[in-house]
Amino acid sequence: MTNLIQNEMMKLIAKKRLVVIALIIGVLVILFTYAQYKQVQTQREKLGTSDWRTIVQQQIVDTTNRLSSSRISDEWKKQLQISLQQQQYYLDHDINPSEPGAPTFMRIFLENAIDLFIPLMVMVIASDLVSSEHSLGTVKLLLTRPVKRWKILLSKYITLCLAVSLIIAIAALLSYVISGVVFGYKGWGTPILTGFNITDEGLNTADVRLLSLWKFLLMDLGLVWFVAIVVGTLSFMLSVLIRSTAAGMGVMLAALISGAILNNMVSSWESAKYFFMVNLRLTDYMKGNAPPIEGMNLSFSMMVLFVWWLAALLVSFIVFSKKDVY
Repeated sequence: MTNLIQNEMMKLIAKKRLVVIALIIGVLVILFTYAQYKQVQTQREKLGTSDWRTIVQQQIVDTTNRLSSSRISDEWKKQLQISLQQQQYYLDHDINPSEPGAPTFMRIFLENAIDLFIPLMVMVIASDLVSSEHSLGTVKLLLTRPVKRWKILLSKYITLCLAVSLIIAIAALLSYVISGVVFGYKGWGTPILTGFNITDEGLNTADVRLLSLWKFLLMDLGLVWFVAIVVGTLSFMLSVLIRSTAAGMGVMLAALISGAILNNMVSSWESAKYFFMVNLRLTDYMKGNAPPIEGMNLSFSMMVLFVWWLAALLVSFIVFSKKDVY
């Protein structure tokens, strides 16, 4: 098994896709760092101060003004009311929700990349692992070796898990190193609140806990890794079912993009909460954001994703072990 995994890793490295992914992440982090820097500068110029309390107070005023508009929908109004309550909670407890520094930037970057950007990077790797053997004509040579089919597929899946872990590590490292040049590398011990619960009455703060940012980041990284593994496994299944890499990537891309759109439109479509793409933003529960569909929570979304992961893994191994190769 070790030799099989080593062989798969060598093939993956030879394609240089991890290098390309690292370059893409690096470029995007640079762009986001610049955008964040310009946003901070604009706030300072607009308010004439860098005091976070003044900034939060202005955000509260802006949110209150938006709530008074009759043009916004009830769903969006509920989101704004929850945001307003959170901002007031941070202000009342004298905790800066956006302490400047590379760790804060890394948290924000990972939270915004969890449902589309990171899954897309993972998809590039996963969609090619099995289907490329068909397109290159090496699948027959691979299966004629004195190794059981399930072991061959397992080596590919373990390689995928290693690649996913590496992609998450690259994203975290680059976002920290690059943004630190602008915002500084301090802030690991910054206090951050988690445990906000959304109820019918609004924001419930009974279970709110204060954590150091480094602990919060570890939980965020774990959730991002879990989502990436689920998406990678689904892409892996498509690589087994569909011989064409491009077709498999197209199907997965359509699913991810539709999920990003559905998150803003499915509040009244209750059964949509069982779609994997509607449950990808697990980090939103950590921040206390309202779920896309009422009744959803972190445990529910993780269970839905687990079921999708298990089903995709079973289908992959059953089909690969039984289907004919020609």
